[in-house]
Amino acid sequence: MTVQMLSTKAEQAILASFEANAAKLPGGAAVAALRRAAIGAFASKGLPSRRVEEFKYTDLKANVKDVLPLATGGGTGDAATSLGAHFGPEFAANAVVFADGRGVAAKAGVTCLADTLGNAPDWVAAALADAELSASSDLLLNTALFSDGAVIDIAAGAEVAEPIVIVATATDNAMTALRHVIRVGAGAKATIVEIERAPEGSGARQSSALTQIAIGDGAEVVHIKVVETHKGSLHLSHWQVNLGANVTYKPFQMTLGEGLARNGLNVLFNGQHSTFDYGAASIVHGTGHADSSLIVDHKVPHCTSRELFKTVLDGQARAVFQGRVIVRPNAQKTDGKQMAQALMLSPDAEFDSKPELEIYADDVVCGHGSTAAEIDPDLVFYCTSRGIPTAVARGLLIESFIGEAIDKVEHEGLREALGGIARDSLTA
Repeated sequence: MTVQMLSTKAEQAILASFEANAAKLPGGAAVAALRRAAIGAFASKGLPSRRVEEFKYTDLKANVKDVLPLATGGGTGDAATSLGAHFGPEFAANAVVFADGRGVAAKAGVTCLADTLGNAPDWVAAALADAELSASSDLLLNTALFSDGAVIDIAAGAEVAEPIVIVATATDNAMTALRHVIRVGAGAKATIVEIERAPEGSGARQSSALTQIAIGDGAEVVHIKVVETHKGSLHLSHWQVNLGANVTYKPFQMTLGEGLARNGLNVLFNGQHSTFDYGAASIVHGTGHADSSLIVDHKVPHCTSRELFKTVLDGQARAVFQGRVIVRPNAQKTDGKQMAQALMLSPDAEFDSKPELEIYADDVVCGHGSTAAEIDPDLVFYCTSRGIPTAVARGLLIESFIGEAIDKVEHEGLREALGGIARDSLTA
C-alpha cells in the first residue's frame, strides 16, 4: 500500500512563496538550479516533525501554522539601533546590517552574498552546493529562499583585532532567510558575532540563518550568536563548521525570550589536535521554546571537545539540549566532555536533555552529564541569614547559574554585553 503524505497549510504556503519570489532572488542559472532542487527536495520531505530524530522535541510540522510573506529587501537599519543598548559604539563600527533580508550597512572586509553570486569565487560556490546541507528540510528551505548574507574571507595569518558583527533585523510580519559563508585562513585569528533581534512589542517574524565556516590549520576563532525572540516569532539557525588541524574554535550561543528558536550546530574535526569549546545559555519565558542541538563528529585522532549548556526556565517554557558526539574508529585519543544544566523556576516548565555518545574507538576519554533542579533553598537561606532580601538572593543565584556559561566568553566587552542582556531578560 502506498501512503501519500499530505502537505500542511504552512508547507503549501512555503512552496507558493518560492514560486512567487524565485525570479526576485539573487543568483544566476547555477544558483537558480540549486534553489529549484532544494525546494523540490523540501516538497518531498516537508517540515521536520517529531518523527525526525533531530527534531524529536521541536516539531516544526506541528508548530508552524502560518507562513509570513518573504522579505527580499527594502528595509532600513543602522548598526547602533539594531545592536541594542548593551553593545557599545565599538561594536557598531564593525557591524554589517541585514534588514528585511538584504545588506544595508556594510563593513570593510565583509561582502554581501547577493552581490557575489553573479561571479562567486569557487570556494563560495562549493559551500552553497555542499551536499551535507541537503539532509534536513530546514536547511533545504534556506537554500531555496536565502536572499543575502555575509561573505567573509580572512587571509592566512591575519589577526582581526575587533569582532566582526553581523546583525539581522526585519519588518514585522515578514519572513527572512540569510546565508553566511566564512573562510578563515591558516593561522588567522578572528571573532565573529551574529545577532538576531526581535524586541518586545514587535510583530510576528520568521527567520532562517545558515552559517558555513571553514577554519584553516592553526587558526583561532571565537563565534558568538545572540537570538532574541518574543511571542509569535520563529528563528531557525544552523552552523556548519569544518575544522582543520591545530584549530581552536570557541562558539557561544545565547537564546532569550518567548518565541520558538532552534540553534543547530554541526562540527566536523578534519585535522588532528584541534579543540572545540562550546558554551550556551538560554533564558526562556512564558510559552517560549529554545532548542540547542549539536552534532560533534570526531573523524580524526587527538582532538578535544567541550560542551556546557545552561538554561533558566519559567512559566510554561521549554528548553531542549541534544548533544550527539561521534567518535569514529580511527579517532583514538579523543577527549570529549559534555554538561547540560537547567534551573527550573516554575513547576510547569520543561527541560528535555538528550546526550548521545557514539564511540567506535577504544582509547578515548568521553563523558556527559545532565541536571535539572529548582533554586537550592539552603543557598537562599544562607543569603537571607546575612541580610540579603529573598528576592535579591534568588536573583543573584540565578545570575550566578547562567553566568557560568557566559564566563566562557573571554573577550571582556562581549562578556559584559552578554551579561547585561542576560540580566535584562531575567528581570523582564
